[in-house]
Amino acid sequence: MADLKMDVVVVGGGFSGMYMLHKLRTSGYSVIVFEAGDGIGGTWYWNRYPGARCDIQSMEYSYQFSDELAQDWEWTERYATQPEILRYIEHVAERFDLMKDVQLNTRVGRTEFDEGTNRWQVTTDQGDAVDAKYLVMATGCLSSTNYPQIDGLESFSGACYHTGKWPHEGVDFSGKRVAVVGTGSSGIQSIPIIAAECDELTVFQRTPNFSIPAHNQPLDPGFVAKIKGRYRAFRDENRLTAFHADFDYNEENALDVDPAHRTNEYERRWAKGGISFMAAFADLMFDKNANATAKEFLHDKIDEIVRDPDLAAKLKPDGVVGCKRLCVDTDYFATFNRDNVSLVDINETPIRKITANGVEIDEGVCDVDIIVFATGFDAMTGALTRVDIRGRGGERFSESWAEGPKSFLGLGVQGFPNMFIITGPGSPSVLTNMLPSIEHHVDWIGDCISYLEERGVARIEAKADAQEDWVAHVNEVGDTSVYPQCNSWYLGSNVPGKSRVFLPYLGFPPYAEKCAEVANNDYEGFELSA
Repeated sequence: MADLKMDVVVVGGGFSGMYMLHKLRTSGYSVIVFEAGDGIGGTWYWNRYPGARCDIQSMEYSYQFSDELAQDWEWTERYATQPEILRYIEHVAERFDLMKDVQLNTRVGRTEFDEGTNRWQVTTDQGDAVDAKYLVMATGCLSSTNYPQIDGLESFSGACYHTGKWPHEGVDFSGKRVAVVGTGSSGIQSIPIIAAECDELTVFQRTPNFSIPAHNQPLDPGFVAKIKGRYRAFRDENRLTAFHADFDYNEENALDVDPAHRTNEYERRWAKGGISFMAAFADLMFDKNANATAKEFLHDKIDEIVRDPDLAAKLKPDGVVGCKRLCVDTDYFATFNRDNVSLVDINETPIRKITANGVEIDEGVCDVDIIVFATGFDAMTGALTRVDIRGRGGERFSESWAEGPKSFLGLGVQGFPNMFIITGPGSPSVLTNMLPSIEHHVDWIGDCISYLEERGVARIEAKADAQEDWVAHVNEVGDTSVYPQCNSWYLGSNVPGKSRVFLPYLGFPPYAEKCAEVANNDYEGFELSA
């Protein structure tokens, strides 16, 4: 395929890219999706590490655009595994015949906006040259892997893996000595499974994380029937909540109730499992003193589970609960009671370098056969800034975000006309159930393109003042919460040299209202050129 003229190029074949394709194609536009992998699925294509599982309940982690699809698909577990989620999106692609407009094994190289034609010139590593009016970046929030810079890594004689780029054939840990570097979500999910398979496991922890048991189980057919009996209303109700999910929100404040009542509510949430723990009280994410009551409860739980008091102390986060996305686990803390598992706190005992045989610390070399990096992602911005995007005047997208991302609504960026981002920085994205947030953005973008085409608009671009005001508003709202009070990937703090900026927008309902207001006012905040 060369010198192809299309209405829209979509970059990325995950949940956002596939629904964008369906939305635009249904509206009559010509679309091509470029996907770097040899299969679709995005995050759920690449993240195949042991224990990979969604932290949103499966009955809510699905598309809503088709009532028939929602009724026909059968989830098997409360929290779906990576293989099941991947089967789901592949089923959707087959059901709606999407793959005919998807080109796999293709990485977008350079995209350049032609001011003379008001169109994007897109080239790929496969030699494709595509002329398209619109460019939609569906590259995902958690898709650009973050590898730590450790001296000597290239000298290691064993096998190295990153949880975000896991081998499709899997990894055999039997009889092996394994190091896991990182205790974020992927580390917390994979460590119990790796520990059960390998001879020795050494966990290298920089920052301990709060985690709630998943209490995963097969879905009860009666529960499924009840939800499907009112599926549309159920999802509409969730849309009115901050996280866009059924979290059983409690309107009480933790500091307004007596300690016994507060503990009982925390116990109930712990027994229920999942990140809805954070909905136990309305003030947990806005009052540090209220949050401290949850922290104390979770510290006590770690003490109950981990038999070695010194080890339990190292596993207790000294921060704000939920300031980093709360993890969901199966037997994570109990795994440290195993005889074949040890913990190295790299704040006390830093990693000096990687040697041919393992990981060198002050006490010597920890001999290992396999190193697993569970070090997360260059979240929300990395997948975008690593593409060579050039806007008006040849401005490089990566340079425009060098001091932190700026966008209007997380959808458009000043200087880059006719380009849209799905769940970009400045939108709720990772502070919500991602699937409905993706659909909200795709629907908004699709409706916007139809509006522009019906009126013969040649170019749409975020206005500079609207963008600046929105960035300020995102941070103003974020500052009302406890989110900025710790170092997390929400602020880019996990990537050395990355600007520390609060990336997502806090609160789905007001955000959705703002998006609707902008659209209803003829895309106020955007410059439209005839």
